[in-house]
Amino acid sequence: MLGGCGSEAKKIASEYDPNEVTIGVLGSHSAEEVGVSAKAFGFQTLVVCQKGRESLYANYNRHLFDHVILLDKFSDIIREDVQDKMLKLSTIFIPNRSFSVYVGYDNIENRFRVPIYGNRFLLRTEERTAPRNQYWLLEKAGIKIPKKFDRPEDIDRLVIVKVQQKKKPLERAFFYASSPEDYYRKAEELIKQDVIDEEGLRKARIEEYVLGQKFNANFQKWALEDYFGNFDFLGFDDRKQTNLHGVLSLPARDQLMINVPIKNEEIGHYGLTMRESQKPLVYEAAERFIRVCREEYPPGIIGLFALQGAIAYDADDPEQKRLAFYVFDVSPRVPGSPCVGPTSPEMRRLTLKYQSILRRYGVDRI
Repeated sequence: MLGGCGSEAKKIASEYDPNEVTIGVLGSHSAEEVGVSAKAFGFQTLVVCQKGRESLYANYNRHLFDHVILLDKFSDIIREDVQDKMLKLSTIFIPNRSFSVYVGYDNIENRFRVPIYGNRFLLRTEERTAPRNQYWLLEKAGIKIPKKFDRPEDIDRLVIVKVQQKKKPLERAFFYASSPEDYYRKAEELIKQDVIDEEGLRKARIEEYVLGQKFNANFQKWALEDYFGNFDFLGFDDRKQTNLHGVLSLPARDQLMINVPIKNEEIGHYGLTMRESQKPLVYEAAERFIRVCREEYPPGIIGLFALQGAIAYDADDPEQKRLAFYVFDVSPRVPGSPCVGPTSPEMRRLTLKYQSILRRYGVDRI
């Protein structure tokens, strides 16, 4: 699968001096967590920022980054002179969601020569309209996903319509419907309010709304399996979104009195735990996903990833007693979940698992 820049990057990485490696990241999304983790283990660090968005990294958290590259726009990271600077620093780049969106998959796959920690060809699977995407992988892996509706006319139960905002296409303006009439009425309202447009609606995914507690399950897939094992489970989180959670914080009678378009723009995360009796469902889903990625996108998934889903009653159980883990989104790169480190009990267990390595680097805990 190492076409495009993959083969060249592999050769470049093999020529790096392991003692001189710099960990690089785009200044957005999860850059702080990458910076603090890399510094804790003694790596040099690099952040690539866009003018006007650099203060968090180049000013307030400058201690996390040894090197700062400031660009007019994020996509300028593809320029040869910028890449040469990163290669001179022996940079291993950590991809996040902002990197995928602002730099673009074609550029990442074919023009970005800097070695990446991860599989650059899996990043594109996050797009709902791409061929062989995350849903295709989930189905092929035999992981439970919500029922998909190809046409609004087929809606016969509560669904969520995953449509992006018109003016902020990276953010969500999801809405809910329980019938075709409900769908068209709400879609028309959002179009009139200039929240979504027809093009976004055509690309939207309509799927059954899973009535269960949401869990974002975060994992680390190891490339050095002989040394670390296959993967580690890091913990759960869920999201806070605006203006959705602002509306939900109101009493029900007051929610009914307001008429504002609901948006699902992610603004924060919080940690969760799960009953131990149900956690094997999540481990099994991760194993299935890792296996199918190795088969379809060799060498498979490497590094951090997340399966975003919910625990609900299994639709295949006629007695509705058995629970199942339904996955409705995948993050095939660093999830933006900084709460996992300080809130997840799994991190305490992993600190025990890797205590000999941590001591070697003078690190107290993960």
